[in-house]
Amino acid sequence: MIELDKLTKTFAQKDGQQVRAVDSVSLTVGAGEICVFLGPSGCGKTTTLKMINRLIAPTSGRVLINGEDTSGLNEVELRRHIGYVIQQIGLFPNMTIEENITVVPRLLGWDKKRCRERATELMSMVALDPKLYLKRYPRELSGGQQQRIGVIRALAADPPVLLMDEPFGAVDPINRESIQNEFFQMQRQLNKTVIMVSHDIDEAIKLGDRVAVFRRGQLVQYDHPDTLLAHPRDEFVGAFVGQDSTLKRLLLVKAGDAATQPDTARADMPVARAFQMMDDSDNRYLTIVDDNQQALGYVTRRAARAAQGVCGDHLTAFKATANADEHLRIVLSKMYQFNSSWMPVLDSDGRYIGEVTQDSIADYLSSGRSRRQTGQAIVSPAVAAAEAAVA
Repeated sequence: MIELDKLTKTFAQKDGQQVRAVDSVSLTVGAGEICVFLGPSGCGKTTTLKMINRLIAPTSGRVLINGEDTSGLNEVELRRHIGYVIQQIGLFPNMTIEENITVVPRLLGWDKKRCRERATELMSMVALDPKLYLKRYPRELSGGQQQRIGVIRALAADPPVLLMDEPFGAVDPINRESIQNEFFQMQRQLNKTVIMVSHDIDEAIKLGDRVAVFRRGQLVQYDHPDTLLAHPRDEFVGAFVGQDSTLKRLLLVKAGDAATQPDTARADMPVARAFQMMDDSDNRYLTIVDDNQQALGYVTRRAARAAQGVCGDHLTAFKATANADEHLRIVLSKMYQFNSSWMPVLDSDGRYIGEVTQDSIADYLSSGRSRRQTGQAIVSPAVAAAEAAVA
């Protein structure tokens, strides 16, 4: 866990005036979370990041890692706790890739065998063959490959905290998305506590568990990405996240969050009864499940209107299904691909948990609810008050 306690940095200008680059910033990043510092150039986000690992000394305030004030740590202890990745990569050109990756472990006294094993392990995480690349020099690698090495070098000594200053900003868009995905998968395995500086709202909402928006040295809003998009605190935050903030939320909200739970039926239900259920609820279809909640298909109201027998005799196969953990952008893409207005939502074992429709997606996004990446729904105070009044 990282805690910033009223962290402040003041610089003296040539005319003697004092400029407060970072103004009493306080926030907490939970263990294993990715926090993205977001804001325009000159807003104080990089200065704040550099104060965490003491590349810049704070004017006042504290940085705590797992409750311990880092001002009491010497340089070696601090580097053991914190890995650092910068946009410019900073690989040593006269060192091999293996030597670059193991710089900090060697300073910490690791033996050659342990260093080699660690370098090999990390190379495999970013899909670079250790046998092909460990003995090469940085000039023999592409820009995207060098950026990957820069990331895993910061992880070599297995620090619990990783600081990243626009780590993917200098990479072309195709490589950037690939490296972002690799980093996200790597983070799932390693569970580091990460603070990343970015000026890209799309990158922030894709990677961040929490996003901290800065303006003129001050922390303006600190929230989960979906809350940030759904409920920007002021006009500055709203303008920064963009007019398409609702569409951006499609990447954050999962099918399981927007799913409704309409009636279902068993395959042995008389089709006349199924028609009556659809007629009563004004639905055009009824999903059929077995005793284990496995979705078998659906019966349409048109097919059931004058039919005989049971539902199992009139099943239509699903054109496509949605996994509960798929985000709504994928779900909508499937709907348009298969020209469907609805889709059943299944859990990881294939059990039916509800359905998502174009209307349910629109209702969710316009309801005032937002979703934390932990899965907990958040309701704005205004919406909560309105719901209480209705109740």
